[in-house]
Amino acid sequence: MIDALQRAIALRQPPEGVIFHSDRGSQYCSHDYQKLLRKYGFKASMSGKGNCYDNAAVETFFKSLKAELIWRMKLETREQAEKALFGYINRFYNPKRRHSYLGNISPMQFELNAA
Repeated sequence: MIDALQRAIALRQPPEGVIFHSDRGSQYCSHDYQKLLRKYGFKASMSGKGNCYDNAAVETFFKSLKAELIWRMKLETREQAEKALFGYINRFYNPKRRHSYLGNISPMQFELNAA
């Protein structure tokens, strides 16, 4: 998880003060993970204990990921899976896929409009 966060930081170069929301999984609570968040000036936010609605957007993302990618292909290796996930997120989901909760625009377009 730390590697994924470091790749995202390198790719997006977010400013200090970004809110990083996660569930209460042990990987996100770990000393090393929290130290990395502090290093970049991120504000840690965790879902409320037992609050399943806190992560509704993430759950929707994973449902879409499974339906639009995972269930449609056979991945033989971890490398294939990593490449497929990277492509789905960075070449389709964020730049092209329209989201009803964003007014039927892509996350990248929403972010550009908000700037």
